[in-house]
Amino acid sequence: MKRKICVVTGTRAEYGLLYWLMDKIQKDTELGLQVIVTGMHLSPEFGLTFQQIEKDGFVINKKIDMLLSGDTPAAITKSIGLGVIGFADAYQEIEPDIVVVLGDRFEILAAAQAAMVSRIPIAHIHGGELTEGLIDDPIRHSITKMSHIHFAASDEYRRRIIQMGEQPDYVFNVGTLGIEGIKKTEVLSKEAFKESIQFEVDKFFLITLHPTTLENSTAEQQIQTLLSALDTFDDYKIVFTKTNADTDGRIINTYIERYVQQNKERSIVFDSLGQLRYLNAIQHCAAVIGNSSSGLVEVPVFLKPTVNIGDRQRGRLKAESVIDCNFEKEDIINAISKSIDKVFLQKIQSMNQVYGEGNTSEQMVSVLKKISLDSILKKKFYDIE
Repeated sequence: MKRKICVVTGTRAEYGLLYWLMDKIQKDTELGLQVIVTGMHLSPEFGLTFQQIEKDGFVINKKIDMLLSGDTPAAITKSIGLGVIGFADAYQEIEPDIVVVLGDRFEILAAAQAAMVSRIPIAHIHGGELTEGLIDDPIRHSITKMSHIHFAASDEYRRRIIQMGEQPDYVFNVGTLGIEGIKKTEVLSKEAFKESIQFEVDKFFLITLHPTTLENSTAEQQIQTLLSALDTFDDYKIVFTKTNADTDGRIINTYIERYVQQNKERSIVFDSLGQLRYLNAIQHCAAVIGNSSSGLVEVPVFLKPTVNIGDRQRGRLKAESVIDCNFEKEDIINAISKSIDKVFLQKIQSMNQVYGEGNTSEQMVSVLKKISLDSILKKKFYDIE
């Protein structure tokens, strides 16, 4: 009998990372893929991206609609509760052998809670990392403690997971799925990319700004500051992707939509570019600006600069191509100026990569197939001597 591996996905970015793992599980003769879709994938506001999952050839076993219309702390807290209820029913019906979750979002917290209580082993991807500027940090670490198998992206993150009391034999440094996705994604010419987004871009910045829930400034102040700084570089066009369904995310999206409406010749916004267009956007842009984790993980592989604003990614491993700055207009302007400086661009062409070699899904599938589940639920705290 095939071992049933249930992959949970709640956002477009997360699915872009999980795609290659899902594909490899689906093609393996010893494993059976189950897919649960939730969160932003089911929201018209964020592009109904579950349709892309189906278009890619995956069967969705369960859809768990948990997002409320608001993005306040109360609305997100209630969404977590709805998610726990939905996942409890889903697990009871499809009976997975292992649940695979990635990252630190509130949808994934709901998925992990329900799996833990249902006594289903959890495999967690990207544990041990830090995002000091928002609530994702305690969510991620909570998921780590609920999980039984850990896929870390570096030796430092593996060490941190073990430091949290997890057994070393169940913590694997496999690198990141993002690099694998880059190596396997079709490269579009500049002309083909422009045609794919129906927008004339020769020199452009790629922007993704998410709310930073523990930052001193508000989401409104953050997006206003960034947009004002971008106006300094009026010879560059701008491709925006919308924020995730986080607290105050709609505030940022509203300002972006208003900006694009007022600057139609210079800018364009997408609910979701999808994996192919997003990676090719990185390939062809001058710099990636904002605070998305892709700026630290995927963008350096293209030897492109990242302007990383604020504390959202503080504490994560960073390549030389990542330029940190604060939510101050002049600081952002200086960081963007550095990102397009010829000397800096030349320097990062020979930098070292920090997140693996790109065979991540193969390593994960090997673990998911071979690891014994007989006593895996009986976790013991590992004390470092």
